[in-house]
Amino acid sequence: MRIIEPSFIIEDEIDPKKIMGVIERAGRTCYKSENAISDGSAEKFISNILKRGHESVIEHEKITVRIICDRGVTHEIVRHRIASFSQESTRYCNYAKDKFGNELTFIKPCFWNEDSEEDKKCYEVWKESMAFAEKNYNKLIEMGAKAEQARSILPNSLKTEIVVTMNLREWRHFFKLRHAPAAHPQMREIAGMILKEFKELLPVIFGDLDWFFKRISGCR
Repeated sequence: MRIIEPSFIIEDEIDPKKIMGVIERAGRTCYKSENAISDGSAEKFISNILKRGHESVIEHEKITVRIICDRGVTHEIVRHRIASFSQESTRYCNYAKDKFGNELTFIKPCFWNEDSEEDKKCYEVWKESMAFAEKNYNKLIEMGAKAEQARSILPNSLKTEIVVTMNLREWRHFFKLRHAPAAHPQMREIAGMILKEFKELLPVIFGDLDWFFKRISGCR
């Protein structure tokens, strides 16, 4: 049994200047102001249209991300409609085989602090439950069950990989929902990791979301 932290990988080679250029050219088509394009004009133009709520323009660019998280989290991710998903299949993946190290891998919950005695007890119960699931999964496989049958006992904490492609507008929508204070802790954990990277790559597109989260949490 392996226990790992959630993580993600951006699958695209991100060229911020190219992305911003595509969006600016598309947006300026509406006003036929392409003649105003110059070095540095994209940042100001895109920032202004986002402030006015004209987010449809940023749909012309997309980002693909491979997310490594637990299956419970992916149940929330795939509820986003304007997106494409490719997910590791428990029906076809037999975790008792060598390619998976003959073991199950689980995502460590972020809400139990092992330094706290009370949390530590909860975490130990969780670990025991995961070990029990692995033992019985392997037992079913040994008894001749197919992977698609044995998967019926797999828990939400099972590690999975899901490749997610969204346009930039839908990524903004994703973060507004999945990194909000009311979101599930594990969902907020991975959404926060991805948002941090996106803000560094494309600050004009995602940097203003800090203000959004402060507003919905009642901060000024």
